[in-house]
Amino acid sequence: MAWFDGFERKCLNVQGLPVAFRQSSDWSAQAHLPVLVLLHGFPQTHVMWHRVAQLLRGRYRLVMPDLRGYGDSSHAVGDAEHAHYSKRAMAQEVIGLLDALGVDDFYLCGHDRGGRVAHRLALDHAARVKKLCVIDIAPTLDMYARTDMDFARAYYHWFHLIQPAPLPEFMIAGNAQSYLHAKLGGWGSQGLGYIEPEALAQYERCFCHPALNANGQPAAIHSACEDYRASAGIDLEHDRESRAQGHKIACDTLVLWGERGVVNRLFKPLELWQAQCAGRVSGQAMPAGHFIPEELPEATSEALTGFFY
Repeated sequence: MAWFDGFERKCLNVQGLPVAFRQSSDWSAQAHLPVLVLLHGFPQTHVMWHRVAQLLRGRYRLVMPDLRGYGDSSHAVGDAEHAHYSKRAMAQEVIGLLDALGVDDFYLCGHDRGGRVAHRLALDHAARVKKLCVIDIAPTLDMYARTDMDFARAYYHWFHLIQPAPLPEFMIAGNAQSYLHAKLGGWGSQGLGYIEPEALAQYERCFCHPALNANGQPAAIHSACEDYRASAGIDLEHDRESRAQGHKIACDTLVLWGERGVVNRLFKPLELWQAQCAGRVSGQAMPAGHFIPEELPEATSEALTGFFY
């Protein structure tokens, strides 16, 4: 099967910024099908969903964007408060894309950073999300609160990427491909063998791109750092406000996590998500590392179709 056969690659301006995405090719003809939005994580792009998307063809109308700061979407310089890369702003951009596509309510699934965007989206736009799935994450606030030596060793990038610009940007840019490969092969995923060659080429193209932003920093690396800087600052403020106000995810939620991953070793993801959801929460550990949709595409698609109906 040709690469992303059955899907169209597009780019739309959403509030003046480009958002790159793929959607099901027969969009209008499949209007009777529910919409499923798939959000990727760090350090990837929407192409991480390729295998899963092929297995879900004909069941849903799929929308797979490159999140703000990743892939071929915008890579604007971050602001002092990192609000431009807050999960609230990134979620609002996803909503803007769906508005442009004429989508009202939808199923939502996010892996890694995409799961954090999906979490905030489900809180801020509860009426739009019919059901939610988060993959290999626990709530950001709980993960930071749990910080100890084991967590710092396993997720050192959470503390490296949040250092003031441009130090981490230039450190990573010194050998961006080696850094990228180390991340893709880590967190229990046991090397790069699970990644399709076409997908790896896209990750390398997007993350290691030599383009500089207006401040002379590697644009793609800077925007990824800003994503993490936001998570360690303004996102925590938003999460604390939501909890103080008693806001919870309203819809039923599916939680998947990898048996060999850090989340499984250091957290109790099902219990943590149950505490943040008003709907029914179900889930399971999968025999994989962190990058579950690419390591186990068949099992992932089966879990999603069993939940999103």
